[in-house]
Amino acid sequence: MKTEKIRQRYLLFLYVFLGFAIGLFCWATYAYYQSSVPSTISIKAGTSEEINLRIPASGILNTDSETVLALNQPLTIVAGETTNSYQMRLKLFGLLPLKDVDIQVIENTTLTPVGRPIGIYVKTQGVLVVDTGSFDGISGDKHAPSEYKLQSGDYLTAMDGVAINDKKQIRDYVENGNGAEIIFQVSRKEELIQVKIKPETDENNVYKMGAWLRDSAQGIGTMTYIDCQNRFGALGHGINDMDTGELLKLGSGLLYHTEIVAVKRGERGNPGELTGVIEYKPDQVSGVIVDNTIQGIYGVANAELLAEYTAGSAPLPIALKPEVTTGAAQILCTINGEAKYYDIEITKLTPGKDAVNRQISLEVTDAELLSLTGGIVQGMSGAPIIQNGKFVGAVTHVLVQDSTKGYGIFIEDMLAH
Repeated sequence: MKTEKIRQRYLLFLYVFLGFAIGLFCWATYAYYQSSVPSTISIKAGTSEEINLRIPASGILNTDSETVLALNQPLTIVAGETTNSYQMRLKLFGLLPLKDVDIQVIENTTLTPVGRPIGIYVKTQGVLVVDTGSFDGISGDKHAPSEYKLQSGDYLTAMDGVAINDKKQIRDYVENGNGAEIIFQVSRKEELIQVKIKPETDENNVYKMGAWLRDSAQGIGTMTYIDCQNRFGALGHGINDMDTGELLKLGSGLLYHTEIVAVKRGERGNPGELTGVIEYKPDQVSGVIVDNTIQGIYGVANAELLAEYTAGSAPLPIALKPEVTTGAAQILCTINGEAKYYDIEITKLTPGKDAVNRQISLEVTDAELLSLTGGIVQGMSGAPIIQNGKFVGAVTHVLVQDSTKGYGIFIEDMLAH
């Protein structure tokens, strides 16, 4: 009897273990197939793209056609002349929901690589709350009027029904309001709310609301491209607030002419930097920034900038992700006053990676550039990457521990902003 119970327990253990192993295998297989399918597939307008995933899945595009597309063999998708987007809902073995794939038809265009430094000035959409804090009153007691009411990352868009343009407007209104309660309209994570704040006097008898505010940002970067309609793309990443780390909501922005006057070489643990001179004067404006996204900044260049940056530089066809390979490539950047190509090595490609700005891994191999800058330095974000005569992408980041290495973004992702 005892032996029989032991046998039954042993068989039960085997069944449980077998069930667990089968479940784990099924989960691993499902996860593998899911990771094998890209979230987005781009096709140039008027061309075709062969998809060769070789997985036991099928799907239907959200078009008028109800044709089932099988992915266990090479599949050719033909794009029309218009830049539309489609979605293909995949099922594993035709039964299990696997993944939704976005099919993006992007403009089949040529772009002029620029690689020139640009001065950037942007104003936020409303005024950004960097943080809140306390201050001492006349009697030495602490005041924190905005604490637990405003949050880091909030945007103040109006106060007592009046639209807010800059932080000076808020400061003047608070200081001259005799401590009256103020109703702020706040944009918080895409939601509009109202917050009441009652300013208090500090040790100098000046009314304050206890919040650090920011309404603008400026810096130097590199222009990536100009297209045939004077539109530009730059940086390869968005402009983030230095304190909150969040993408700045763009109210308005301008490009300014700038010249690089000094280069701080990159060293291990200490990234280098391009230092430029920017004169924020109307006659120095060279373009208008209309969009700030995670893929870069975008806008329209004026005729003077267009003529200067495209002189002697021919437009190049763009390369989609499947066309990019590891190996030799070049970046175009301006160090000594002239845009010049420098040799790099594309060491790794991870087109499915979540961080869109880090899907190209690269290493500077050009002896001249290494001598001038030590590799990639701050201010080179946006430098075009060229491979086999095609526009591949743009430099975005440097590895702090090794300035010879860094990351880039695919040009198709910059164009899909």
